[in-house]
Amino acid sequence: MMKITIGHLYPDLLNLYGDRGNIQCMRKRCQWRGIDAETIEYQLEDRIDFSALDIVLLGGGSDREQMLVCDRLRSIQKDFRDYVEDNGVVIAVCGGYQLLGHYYNTDDGRIEGLSLVDLYTEQGSPRLIDNIVLENDKFSLPIVGFENHGGRTYIGDNEPFGKVLYGSGNNGEDKAEGVLYKNVVGTYLHGPLLPKNPHICDHLIANALERKYGKAELAPLDDSQEIEANQYIYHRFTAKQ
Repeated sequence: MMKITIGHLYPDLLNLYGDRGNIQCMRKRCQWRGIDAETIEYQLEDRIDFSALDIVLLGGGSDREQMLVCDRLRSIQKDFRDYVEDNGVVIAVCGGYQLLGHYYNTDDGRIEGLSLVDLYTEQGSPRLIDNIVLENDKFSLPIVGFENHGGRTYIGDNEPFGKVLYGSGNNGEDKAEGVLYKNVVGTYLHGPLLPKNPHICDHLIANALERKYGKAELAPLDDSQEIEANQYIYHRFTAKQ
């Protein structure tokens, strides 16, 4: 039996927007296919063995909570970077997405990031809060979710997670949202993201299996209800444009 291990980093601090829903979605879609999926939750003081992990979730938290974890994150920066450069799969949401970059400048000071991806974030006003719809030709369906962030993120020459069809995205200026780097997905999309977008969930699972086993054969699932919901959101909000 194939098996993947999901590492959930600091869920006691970085779980502001129900990120456990993303974990539950990954595990359930694996189990429906006969793939064993284990989750390891790491607290702030725990040692993280990235060699034992196939997917890493870095969730969202407030600026205060990001301040609390940034020192600890710097202590694992080299191991985390080695994992990313070895095509380790990462899903980083909101605050976790910001921490992938070099820094996040806030009114209360600079939050130092991991510099895993060449991006940075500046605090802005007003907060960017709304439903959001993206498109990316790599994926068979639009990507839908909800954004709520004060940061303005700039990804330079990196590939975005998607082009914004409705909503604000990374900074409200360049019509880009999130980032794709190797097997890393960084995004501001909540909802949580993966139950609303099973095609993105399968993208992460397939990349993890391919890295671990050299192949990724995902049996199709009945996603008719999820696709119907996805298309409803897509048409409802893009029709306003």
